[in-house]
Amino acid sequence: MLTPVTRAGIAAAAVACFVLGALVLAPAADATSSSSGATQAPAGEVVVVAGTAESVAARATAAVAAMSLSERAASVIMGHISTTDPGVLRDYMSSTGVGGFILMGANIPGSEDRLREITAALTVDPAVPPLLGIDQEGGDVSRLPWDDFPSSITLKNEPPEATELAFAGRGALVQRAGISVNFGVVADITDDTSMFIYRRALGTTPESGASHVAAAVVGEEPEALSTLKHFPGHGAAPGDSHRGIPSTTETYDQWRQTDAVPFAAGIDAGAPLLMFGHLAYTSIDEKPATLSSEWHRIAREELGFDGVAITDDLGMLEASGLREYQDPVANAVAALAAGNDMLLSVLGTNSQTAAELTAGIVAAIESGALPAERLDEAAVRVMTLRLQTAGAGRGLVPCSSCAPAA
Repeated sequence: MLTPVTRAGIAAAAVACFVLGALVLAPAADATSSSSGATQAPAGEVVVVAGTAESVAARATAAVAAMSLSERAASVIMGHISTTDPGVLRDYMSSTGVGGFILMGANIPGSEDRLREITAALTVDPAVPPLLGIDQEGGDVSRLPWDDFPSSITLKNEPPEATELAFAGRGALVQRAGISVNFGVVADITDDTSMFIYRRALGTTPESGASHVAAAVVGEEPEALSTLKHFPGHGAAPGDSHRGIPSTTETYDQWRQTDAVPFAAGIDAGAPLLMFGHLAYTSIDEKPATLSSEWHRIAREELGFDGVAITDDLGMLEASGLREYQDPVANAVAALAAGNDMLLSVLGTNSQTAAELTAGIVAAIESGALPAERLDEAAVRVMTLRLQTAGAGRGLVPCSSCAPAA
């Protein structure tokens, strides 16, 4: 179990349990410079080379351009099936071609070693790894039973430094498991203890939320890809979005001064993913933010977010019971059209769901209902993040038998 003493100590302990995995140069006889200016390694050594942001983006664009329409559609889906069988999971990833997979409780075995077997099976091509996600907030929402780090339940009442240390440890646990994306940073704020989201929120005020959210993002970097949720903010919208579409009449100006503040802080801190919630701010858009092009515009143009926009579980829309959200394929197409780059699907899914969503996206493109450019944009953003996880700094592969780090 990692003990949060200092950030440097946690990082050193985490790195000690990993072996370098991707983008290595072959050993050369001497350390020399090639005609291209790249330094080659001396005999017996390897060098891990991180690609520039421009080179990764160019590779992502080229990779997406080489895909068929169906492959592009599948690449923006984060799927799920409930099993811990590595063979079944590998077959699922190979047959569907989905760009990501979320590990829920039904995918988590009793040990890290077994979990690494599962994440290895999900990673069919290590050079282009899928985005493997997990809801590891700690506390009430914790998939890893060995995570004993403090959660928002107590962190909201402690200095931001405690949040940074807790999430540094939490990010290391996620990485040790072979998982790249943590849906763990709850940027919602509320001081109402009766609210559904209260215990999970990192702050009770805009200021405390901002400082703790930014600290959590900094803490997880670079061990895990942080995701801010649930944009534009669950604290202003009473109710449980697993059972309905919580709504609020809060205006844009009110939002900008309150619920927006922690999200802006997390974006400024470098969070690479933003999860859109099934929340309706009716004075801005009657639609839930997941399906709102206006909320996606606000996130990108007003807050400056340039990463991967991902939906909350689309199955929750069906679970709302509202008639207009009972078609999972229509929900997926509408979410993609609104500006989401990745479509998360959990509730009600089975081994055929990903293929059905893929076919629905393809049909929408072919009919003109969904612009091909929107799918391409989403696929490139997702592919860029996938390639980044394979590069230096995030290309740390769990060793076969990591001893607990102290």
